[in-house]
Amino acid sequence: MSRFSQGRFLISAAAPGQFPPDLGAEVAFVGRSNSGKSSAINAISQRHALARTSKTPGRTRLLNFFELGTHQRIVDLPGYGYATGPEAERLTWQPLIDALKGRESLRGLFMIVDSRRGLTEGDEGLLAWADPPMRAPLRVHVLLSKADKLNRSEAGKVLRETKAALGDRASAQLFSVPAKTGIDEAQRTLAAWLEDKVFDDP
Repeated sequence: MSRFSQGRFLISAAAPGQFPPDLGAEVAFVGRSNSGKSSAINAISQRHALARTSKTPGRTRLLNFFELGTHQRIVDLPGYGYATGPEAERLTWQPLIDALKGRESLRGLFMIVDSRRGLTEGDEGLLAWADPPMRAPLRVHVLLSKADKLNRSEAGKVLRETKAALGDRASAQLFSVPAKTGIDEAQRTLAAWLEDKVFDDP
């Protein structure tokens, strides 16, 4: 049985005033455009059409909230990097994302990173965003997506190098939707965060 059998779409927010009430717990999913973010959301939630997937980068234009349980939500953020949205539209995303960071219910970030690319400048920017001065840092868990594209030796090397680069800023794991790699581990981490429990990186 799915851990998140109640998964359903809530709202696409174009302004902070449209966010759901700041109650319970929520986890934001972030990542470079075309990193496999929507596919990861669908696989982890075991709801195959919860988040829309597309071969065209930058399809997520607003902050999409999904409910996985009572007062338990995930938030799908616009992809960064080479997103195809108009410049004026992209400029509206930053206030939305900054408003999200101020929510008491935000428990952390799942960062989707293409395992073949490794951490990019955009990923480093999000890590800095999650660790602002004068405030406790947000938890970050990195999913090294598309791990099925690497052989075992390559995948192990990427995971070791990523963990070394992250240090204590984030945990990391290998992840592949087609090969079903790491889905259960990601589900356990997400469930623990939504239940507001500390989940130690294995």
